[in-house]
Amino acid sequence: MPEIKALLFDCDNTLVLSEELAFEACADLINKICAERNVTVQFTGETLIQEFVGQNFRGMLLTLQKTHGIDISPEDLEKYVLQEEDAVIAKLKAALRPCPGVDEQLEALQRAGKYQLAVVSSSALRRVRASIEKVGQDRFFQGDVVFSAATSLDKPTSKPDPAIYLHALQKLGKSADESVAVEDSKSGTLSATRAGIKTIGYVGPYADSKKDEMEKVLRDAGAVVIMRDWSEFPAALAKIESGEV
Repeated sequence: MPEIKALLFDCDNTLVLSEELAFEACADLINKICAERNVTVQFTGETLIQEFVGQNFRGMLLTLQKTHGIDISPEDLEKYVLQEEDAVIAKLKAALRPCPGVDEQLEALQRAGKYQLAVVSSSALRRVRASIEKVGQDRFFQGDVVFSAATSLDKPTSKPDPAIYLHALQKLGKSADESVAVEDSKSGTLSATRAGIKTIGYVGPYADSKKDEMEKVLRDAGAVVIMRDWSEFPAALAKIESGEV
């Protein structure tokens, strides 16, 4: 069993409680895009989360084009992606909070100095950096260790494509079996596990009534251990390190 040397954290709703805020901003923009094209579909932040959790905005627009027959030119797509970034960052800067208990775990990991800590997100790099800076988590992720499927790759993509995890491993100089990922969504868990990385599924941000369902979703997507609260992280990591899972 190789020694675990790198911990790769998803950002949205894993490190910071951003999904609800971000999806509110997304819904406003997507409804405007649909209205401009005479498509009568209407989204709220909540219905968007149900349909698209774990995808970035580019991924959402590409899916919408297929499912609702919306025509968006490549130029408009790039324009909307930037507009969404601006709208989401404004909301995050106003109201973002860290996930409960995560800072305590990051502080303990930083003190121990045993692992390389990195962020691996579908969201745009500007948004990820704004998020971790807003809540003061940037102190845990020093240097070039924040990776974005929307920004860091030559060809932008979104989870569940494993490309961003493979890119992060390459840049960090770590192998998949030396690494552990933490993810809260099906698409994120698939992205990490398809890259060969053992993944801890985190269901903390979901409503209590949804936790059991999401635990099954993340296990089915390949998560080897589930935690409901960040206080369970040391035990979850120990299970992987001991080869128990």
